[in-house]
Amino acid sequence: MNIETNRLLFDFGMLVLIWLVQLVIYPSFFHYQIKDLKQWHEKYIVRITYVVMPLMIGQLSLTIVMVFDNLGIYQIGSLILIVVAWLSTFLQFVPMHNKIAMGIISDDLLLKLLLNNWLRTILWTITFIWSFVWYINHI
Repeated sequence: MNIETNRLLFDFGMLVLIWLVQLVIYPSFFHYQIKDLKQWHEKYIVRITYVVMPLMIGQLSLTIVMVFDNLGIYQIGSLILIVVAWLSTFLQFVPMHNKIAMGIISDDLLLKLLLNNWLRTILWTITFIWSFVWYINHI
């Protein structure tokens, strides 16, 4: 399998994952009592990391390789989209998840988690669509 195919697979993995987070996982947080959410969240964070980090690292790594291999608008644009999604993840979402882990949970925090996640959902959706269109036209 070539790098472009692998990249498309990682982009698709991130697309599926982010839509599951947006439509299923984050909305489910509203159905827990605070004590129960804190307890579940401890397990959730560990388990979701095993899925999220390989996808994020793989996607970013392949994109960087593609930038160095063939510098173009697709490669640069993809890298920008992915870096913005990473920045959002680590600057916005890790602190919110840290609050949940500490038991600092409110409906406002959960709503902020859900609403702010639309940015990442849109970024990773655009990344996949762009990657798919580019793939179809270049392979």
